[in-house]
Amino acid sequence: MLKSISTLSLALSLLLSGAANAQSPSCDDFTNVEMRKLRSDESINFCQFKDKPLLIVNTASNCGYTGQFEGLEKLHQKYKDQGLVVLGFPSDDFFQEEDDEKETAKVCFINYGVTFDMFATTAVRGSDANPLFEHLNEVTSSPNWNFYKYLVSADRKTIKRFNSRTKPMSEELTSEIEKLLPR
Repeated sequence: MLKSISTLSLALSLLLSGAANAQSPSCDDFTNVEMRKLRSDESINFCQFKDKPLLIVNTASNCGYTGQFEGLEKLHQKYKDQGLVVLGFPSDDFFQEEDDEKETAKVCFINYGVTFDMFATTAVRGSDANPLFEHLNEVTSSPNWNFYKYLVSADRKTIKRFNSRTKPMSEELTSEIEKLLPR
């Protein structure tokens, strides 16, 4: 009887771990990283965006470019149904981010109505850069300021970098996004 219970317990354990693994996204590129969402206990593994183009942006709440949240949200709304994923990463690397995550969330979600995924404040340059930006920095270069935009193809083979002055809804950026969307 004890052996049957032990066997049943092992089988149930294997079944549950298999179900968990079936739900866990997996990919074999630099997006196989999990990070915590802004003002949340929830974390996201970026593999869930496999086969979708990404627009990765380092943001700040107290910058002359902070108003670009409005354009980023417009981009998100315009292209999300075609597969574009916009990801925002608040960073204090340039000393323009709130010290309190609650205040960062207020700027993003209340002041600018951001609905795309925003993540907990993180480093985007240097040896402390989060794993996504570590890769982006190696392939292109580190952001020189807030609101640098990195457009990553769905197959993760092409990465284009746009500086802070490139407005989210600019022809320069939107034409590159449209090249990456399914036809």
